[in-house]
Amino acid sequence: MYVIDKNYINEIVIKNSRFITLLIKINNREDVKKHLEVIKIKYPKATHYCYGYIIDNYKKSSDDGEPGGTAGIPILSILEKDNITNILAVVVRYFGGIKLGAGGLTRAYSKSVRDTIKISNLIELIEGKKIELTFSYDKEKQINYILKDEQIIKKDYSDNITYIVLIKNEILDNIKSYNYKIIENNYIEKRS
Repeated sequence: MYVIDKNYINEIVIKNSRFITLLIKINNREDVKKHLEVIKIKYPKATHYCYGYIIDNYKKSSDDGEPGGTAGIPILSILEKDNITNILAVVVRYFGGIKLGAGGLTRAYSKSVRDTIKISNLIELIEGKKIELTFSYDKEKQINYILKDEQIIKKDYSDNITYIVLIKNEILDNIKSYNYKIIENNYIEKRS
């Protein structure tokens, strides 16, 4: 599974129609509505605002007035094929006066998204956990060594030390002798 490292924009022209693709990192479904509102303000005279998005296992698409199945589903299919999550792909279309037909629209929306993904930097996600790890001060050096490649989100120093950590499943075995609790299952960016 992959995520984009930042937002991307790309434009192609097919038979005088402009297809502007925006790939946007999202974390929840509420983000989708907000981004669509902003895009409609930024591109006020566009003919269509077609989209597809994936957040974890939730997927949705919209043809926004294009013939059924010619825009939203092709957009979503490209995201699924490339195994990308937490992404909103919006293709803003300015009609150029030449009808493309159902097959032409499907190819145009697919190409627009595919071309934008090609210029994007994808980050691989691997399975992990978000944990709370509590240990004594004399173990800090050892813990920091074990977690050197993990993402420590928060450190709390009181009677004991408590870390909130995003940790890869394979590293979890290295800390099984310490006091930790799993907060949630998570996906973690793979770092080289």
